[in-house]
Amino acid sequence: MISSNDFKTGVTIEMDNGVWRVVEFLHVKPGKGSAFVRTKLKNVQSGSVLEKNFRAGEMLPQAVLEKNTMQHTYKEGDQFVFMDMDTYEESTLSAAQIGDRVKYIKEGMEVNVVIWGKQVLEVELPNSVTYEVIQTDPGLKGDSATGSSKPAIIETGAQVMVPLFISIGEKIKVDTRTDTYLGRDN
Repeated sequence: MISSNDFKTGVTIEMDNGVWRVVEFLHVKPGKGSAFVRTKLKNVQSGSVLEKNFRAGEMLPQAVLEKNTMQHTYKEGDQFVFMDMDTYEESTLSAAQIGDRVKYIKEGMEVNVVIWGKQVLEVELPNSVTYEVIQTDPGLKGDSATGSSKPAIIETGAQVMVPLFISIGEKIKVDTRTDTYLGRDN
């Protein structure tokens, strides 16, 4: 159990048969009446957002999440096979279970798989990953001064906006949280 007074960004609670993560919170002490905690919660399974007020000190069940480090070994159709780095057991996850980050998963990548009970909630990728550009318009000399960008397809098939000077075969770093180009990888 966790008190609403102990809410912090990222805390997970069980509510309405689901897991909710605290995105924002604010302790409010009105001049009249009792204090309360105004929160913005995000459902970990569906991604829906809910604004809810809790009485100050209200006790709620805290979601116990298990985080396992796993390595993506291979893809079989729509299924991704991961190996637990501690027990060497293989688990299969569908693209739907992984979510929209599936476009950045490549073989050999280590990810954190978040599990609640026996249900996979999400797959956390590293914040930045190096990929090879496999398709983009040719880069021209002197294109670095304008600050413009062009689309590039990386080795996993995802599209990322890159500066004009990037060409096919170059290795670039991509922020997997924001889908943005971070720079060349040396």
